[in-house]
Amino acid sequence: MWKDIRLNPLSYLLILPAALYTFIYGYMTLPYMLIAFQKFNYSKGLFSSDWIGFKNFDFFFQSSRAGMVTWNTIKLNFLFVLFGTLMAIVMAILLNEARKMIFKRLAQSVFLFPHFLSWVIVSYMLYGMFSADYGIVNKIIAAFGGDPVNWYSSPGPWTWILVMMSVWKETGMTTVIYLAAISAMDESLYEAARMDGANRWQQIRSITIPLLIPTVSILTLLAIGKIFYADFGMIYAIIGDNGLLYPTTDVIDTFVFRTMRNIDPSQAMAVGLYQSVVGFVLVLAFNWIAKKINPENAVF
Repeated sequence: MWKDIRLNPLSYLLILPAALYTFIYGYMTLPYMLIAFQKFNYSKGLFSSDWIGFKNFDFFFQSSRAGMVTWNTIKLNFLFVLFGTLMAIVMAILLNEARKMIFKRLAQSVFLFPHFLSWVIVSYMLYGMFSADYGIVNKIIAAFGGDPVNWYSSPGPWTWILVMMSVWKETGMTTVIYLAAISAMDESLYEAARMDGANRWQQIRSITIPLLIPTVSILTLLAIGKIFYADFGMIYAIIGDNGLLYPTTDVIDTFVFRTMRNIDPSQAMAVGLYQSVVGFVLVLAFNWIAKKINPENAVF
C-alpha cells in the first residue's frame, strides 16, 4: 500500500478529504453508539453516564406511530429505488442509442440539472402545482369540468407525488453512472452481434442489459442499506409539519426530528442504531441473495 502511495501521491491526495471525513464521522463516532443504552449526561461524559439498558428504545417502539412511520419509510424508499433504477436504466440506454452528440449532451444536462436543485425550491414548485386555489393541476382539472382537489389535506396521492419528485430529481445522476458503464462495454460484442444480424433491440436485450446488471446490483445494494433512512430534506421540505399528510408521508427521520426537539440524545441514538442495524442486516441478506443468483453481482 505504501509503495502504491509513493507511486500515485496525487491520486491519494485527491481522496484524502473524503477519507478523513469518513474516518472522523464514520469510525471515530462509533463509540458514541453506547449512549443508546445510557441516560447520557454531558457533564459525566460517555463512559461515566448511567446505564439503563434498552429503556431508550421504548420511546420509539411503544409509540402509537412506530408501525406507521416504519412502513412509510420502507414503502417510500422501496418505490424510490424501484422506479428510480428503472427510469435511470431506460434513460441511459436511450441516450446511448442517440447518434447526435449535440442532442446527447443537451439531454444529459437537462436530466442532470434537477439534481442540483434544493428540495426547498422543489417544494415551492410543488406548491405552485398543487395549491388548492392557484395550483396548475387544479386549474387543469377545472378546465375539464372536474372539481378542484385540496391536495394538501389529502394524504392518499402524496406517496406517488413524492415518488414522482424523487425520480425527476435524482434519475439524472444515476443515469450518468449507468451511461458510463454502458460506454465502457466492449464494442466488439456489438460488432459481432451486428454481423450475426441482430437489430438494435436485440443488442440491447442480449448485450447491454446483461452487462449492466452488475452495476445495477451494486447500486441497488447500496441503496437498500439506506432503505430505513428516508430523505429527511425531501420529506420535511415538502410536507413540513402538515399533520394531515402524516398517514402516508411521515417517516422515521421526520418523526424522530419532531419528537426529539426537546428530548435527550440517548433516545435519538437508540432510533439511529435501530435504523443502522436493520439496514446492515438488509444489505447482508440481499448481498447473499445476489451471490446465490450470480456471484459476480454481489458486492462482497
